[in-house]
Amino acid sequence: MNNDASLQKRENFDSGDSIGLLDLAIVLAKNKKMIVVFTVVVMVVVAGLTLLMPNKYTARAQVLPPQSQSGSSALLGQLGSLSGLAGGALKNPNDTYIGMLGSRTVSDNLIAQFNLAQVYDKKIHTDVRVELQNASSIMSSKENVIMIDVTDEDPKLAAALANGYVSELQKLTSTVAVTEASRRRLFFEKQMQQTKGELVTAEMNLRKTQEATGLIKPNEQAEGVIKAAASIKAEIAAKEVALGGLRTFATSNNPEFQRAQTELAGLRAQLSKIERGANGGQGDISVAIRAIPEVGLEYVRNLREVKYQETLLELFAKQFELAKIDEAKEGTLVQVLDVAVVPDKKASPKRSLMVLLAGIMAFILAVFYAFYTEIKTRIKNNPENASRLVMLAQSMKWR
Repeated sequence: MNNDASLQKRENFDSGDSIGLLDLAIVLAKNKKMIVVFTVVVMVVVAGLTLLMPNKYTARAQVLPPQSQSGSSALLGQLGSLSGLAGGALKNPNDTYIGMLGSRTVSDNLIAQFNLAQVYDKKIHTDVRVELQNASSIMSSKENVIMIDVTDEDPKLAAALANGYVSELQKLTSTVAVTEASRRRLFFEKQMQQTKGELVTAEMNLRKTQEATGLIKPNEQAEGVIKAAASIKAEIAAKEVALGGLRTFATSNNPEFQRAQTELAGLRAQLSKIERGANGGQGDISVAIRAIPEVGLEYVRNLREVKYQETLLELFAKQFELAKIDEAKEGTLVQVLDVAVVPDKKASPKRSLMVLLAGIMAFILAVFYAFYTEIKTRIKNNPENASRLVMLAQSMKWR
C-alpha cells in the first residue's frame, strides 16, 4: 500500500498536477546556471552602458521672497478712499515668484546670457527653451523657501544658471508689480504722468488766451472763486477715480464705498453752490462764476483748468509717495539664502543603483523563464494536458 502511495505522488509531480516548495526548489536548482549567468550578463551590460552615460551635476540656489505685506492704512485714510485702489494682498506669494522664474522672459534672458543654443546644440529657440526647462527644477519648501535646482554636465554652468535665475528674478521684481503696495505705486505713477501732460496742455491754453485777450489777471474776488471751484472739482475727480477702484473689489454695502459716495455728493453740492453764487446776496462776498465779465470768460475757464490739474496732481503725488513708503516697508527685494556653488559630486547617473535594479529584474525574469520551460515540458509529457490546451486555444478564437 505504501508503495502505491509513493508511486501516485511521483506521478502527480511528473504530470504537474501538484507543485510544492520542494518542486520549486528543484526547478531552481536545475536552472541555477542559466539564472546566474543571465543575471550576471545583464548586470555587466548595464554597468557598461552606464559608463557611457555622462556625469551630470546639480547646483542649488535658495531664495526667500517677501512673505508679509505691511500697509500704512492710517496715512492713506487721510486722503480718502483712494487708498483702496490697486487690489488686495497676495494669498500665496511663493506661487507668484515661482511663476515668474518659469516665465519665457527669464528663460530667454538666460538663453541669451549663457549662449545655451550652442551649449545644447539646438537651432530652434523653442527647443533650447525646453531643454532649459527640463534641466531646471523650481519648487517651494514647507518653510516657504524657493529652491532653484539646475542640472548640467558642466558643474560650473549648472551653478551659473542657478545664480542666473536669482539675478533675473531680482530684475523682474523691480519692474513688475507683485505686492499690493507696488501695484498702487504703479497706478498712481501712471495717473501722475497723465495729469502732468494735461497740466502742460492747460498752461499752454492759458498762455494763448493771455496773449490773445491781453488779460493778465482778473480781479481777486473772481480768482478766489475760480481757485475754490478748481480745488473742489479736482477732489471730485479724485473721488470718482477712487470709487471706480473700489467697485472692482467692494460691493455697494461696503462702508468705505458708502462713505466715498457721501463725500462725493457733498463735494458736488459745494461746486454747484459756488458756480451759481453762494447765498444769492445774503451776506456772502463771493460771486457766481457766470457773473464774471464775458470778456474774461475764456481766461477764467483756462485758469480754472490749470488750478484743477495742479490740485489733482498734488493729490496723486501724495498717494504715490505713500505707496513708495509701503513698498519699501514690504521689503520687495528677494533675499538670497544660499548662492549656488559649483557641485563637487555628481547627481546622476546612479550607476550602482541602476546595476542593482537591473540584476534584480534579470533574476526575476530568469526565474520566470525557468518555471515557464518546466511547465511547458511537463505539459508536453502529459497528453491529457496537451489536449486541454488545444481545446483552450480553439475556444479563445474569434468566430
